Amino acid sequence: MTTALNRGVRVRGLTRGFGDRTVLDAVDLDIAPGEFVALLGASGSGKSTLLRALGGLDTDAIGDFEVPAQRAVVYQEHRLLPWMRVWKNVVLGLKGQGLRERATAALDEVGLASHADAWPLTLSGGESQRVALARALVRTPQLLLLDEPFGALDALTRLKAQALVADLWAERRPAVLLVTHDVEEALLLADRALLLAGGRIAQELTVDLARPRSLDHPDFIALRRTLLQGLGVDVELKEKP
Repeated sequence: MTTALNRGVRVRGLTRGFGDRTVLDAVDLDIAPGEFVALLGASGSGKSTLLRALGGLDTDAIGDFEVPAQRAVVYQEHRLLPWMRVWKNVVLGLKGQGLRERATAALDEVGLASHADAWPLTLSGGESQRVALARALVRTPQLLLLDEPFGALDALTRLKAQALVADLWAERRPAVLLVTHDVEEALLLADRALLLAGGRIAQELTVDLARPRSLDHPDFIALRRTLLQGLGVDVELKEKP
């Protein structure tokens, strides 16, 4: 893997196997600087494996790929350390002066500056996930990797978290790769939606819709149908009241 400043993602031939099973089979992927890409696929199709490879977390993945030097990952589980105050969780692993100020600024972006001195166990699930997002933002990533970050949230909190990510992306414009099982989430947030199947990118859809997006827009409904069909979902059954 090579890293470069102010560049997007370029992957050629990314391959990863586990035992005798090839999960990623010579995957090619490009993400432009500032582009928001959603990655969907069936469970076990290799979505998180691909994300981990881009994050430098899987050294056994092979291939030719370049990623921005500054990267951050947000997982479905917030992974906050309960014995550390919220602000210290935000800057965990960072060194230098002014860490408290940097943490507070990042928490302010996600609406939690007033919780800087709270203990993680006093936070709701949505608040904990916002802290995890602040922990990514404080690193000023050029590539933000989101691994089903809203999967454990209730429906209302999930919608609020999606809107927050959309606003933060519009403000900061990092390249984003969002791994998700939620078709509507992908279409609400992404510039492109990719379907991973058989170890390859099997389908690519450009989401050329103005933001903010409406679930009942005819073009949104058409894209949703296409994605569901690509995932092997019985669309007629899915759309019955």
